Amino acid sequence: MLDFLTQYWWTIAIAINYILVIIAVATILFKSINPTKTLTYIIVLLVFPFFGLIVYYFFGQEYRKNKIFNRKDVLNNHLIQSIHKDLKIQPESLNLYEPKIDEDQIRLIHLLQKNDKSPLTKFNDVEIIINGENKFEKLFTDIDNAKEHIHIEYYILKDDNIGTRFLDLLCKKALEGVTVRLSFDDVGSKISSKMKKKLTNAGVQYFAFMPVLFPKFTGKMNYRNHRKIVIIDGEIGYVGGINVSDTYVNYPENKAYWRDTHLKIIGESVFTLQTQFLTNWNFVADTSLTLNRSFFPQNKVKTVTPVQIAASGPDTDWANIMEAIFFAIVTAEDYVYITTPYFIPNDQIITAMQVASKSGVDVRLLIPDKSDSWTAKHATNSYLEQLLDANVKIYRYEKGFIHAKTMVVDDVFTTIGTCNMDYRSFNINFEINALIYNKEKAIEAKAIFNNDLESAIQINLEQWTTRSNMKRIQEAYCRLWAPLL
Repeated sequence: MLDFLTQYWWTIAIAINYILVIIAVATILFKSINPTKTLTYIIVLLVFPFFGLIVYYFFGQEYRKNKIFNRKDVLNNHLIQSIHKDLKIQPESLNLYEPKIDEDQIRLIHLLQKNDKSPLTKFNDVEIIINGENKFEKLFTDIDNAKEHIHIEYYILKDDNIGTRFLDLLCKKALEGVTVRLSFDDVGSKISSKMKKKLTNAGVQYFAFMPVLFPKFTGKMNYRNHRKIVIIDGEIGYVGGINVSDTYVNYPENKAYWRDTHLKIIGESVFTLQTQFLTNWNFVADTSLTLNRSFFPQNKVKTVTPVQIAASGPDTDWANIMEAIFFAIVTAEDYVYITTPYFIPNDQIITAMQVASKSGVDVRLLIPDKSDSWTAKHATNSYLEQLLDANVKIYRYEKGFIHAKTMVVDDVFTTIGTCNMDYRSFNINFEINALIYNKEKAIEAKAIFNNDLESAIQINLEQWTTRSNMKRIQEAYCRLWAPLL
């Protein structure tokens, strides 16, 4: 028997592999998931022995997600219900809003309220911030003035130059008696043991989101917290694309210019950011905070800027942000301007952009000229020709790397947040965007987009179709992996 196993071990291993593959394929086929994603998994399983099973184990199975996040979803519902009941944070009747909200905006608002308990808030001051150096100047001032609490949630947090300043300031505030709660993603972040000890000694409460054994080697392991949120005293909120790392600040010594967009919000929508932070904190800390009025103080803002916070992740029933983006595109009448660093869309978004453009809407897409990911770049390129065929105008940003995640529509609607235009942001990662229903902010966001176009070059369809066959092969290969990127 031993001789037989020794002689035919490879044949036996392959046979076992494909028995498991057959079981996995049957499981995939019985799931109601995207056909493209289904086909990708089946091809990987059949063509790559053993490796395919590893990929499927880490990226394709849902039972791990269900086991992890069912409890989080229960916590979310319980906490949100408590906040709405005890603190009476309810959206006002839409017909009371001035200026009036148009019918398509109202339909989008109802979509999110139904899907993710996202109340529309009326009284807000919203400031669009360009680039990390401007964000951190404002953020550090607001943190230094904190009196009650500072709540923080980041995908990337590193104790480099800007990160050390940030963390040192948190220690200072904690020692002054301000409650500091910090959550950071374990894969995206890198904080030294020395700094963690300093945080502990200062009284900063911190937890890593879903710790992994070897963060350096996990790459894009599933279910990461990609959000960037700061809430200060329940009154000031920050949300957008800028993480805490020197990469996001344009120091003179940096090799590349980094173009990004963030929001500072004062007003009622900070309550929704606070709610999202608290639901995450209950999950990472494995405890339930006692709600108190300091988390949701009396709003002092009188400026009318309707804002809705859309959050999505593997613990939500719907792809809330993707649905909001899709709906805004298909209901656009004049223009849709999109900026994203990673464009690996699903069929719904591609179709929405094509239909909008062919119906006469000015659809423009701004992406980086040089990407920080070879695979993502070629996967993105594989989608461009079908958009160019539909007369979508596509631009490549050449001044540096553009990391902003924004969309502005018809001078009436703007979204800024953490969500990329890709499979991972739509379906896997935890994301959060602010939806702003305000003409002034939409015009400002449009001006910012047009200013970025001055540092971009437009892709010409005729020239694009003459690219080499080698590039097309690279694109086809990378697109095969698109649902997994």
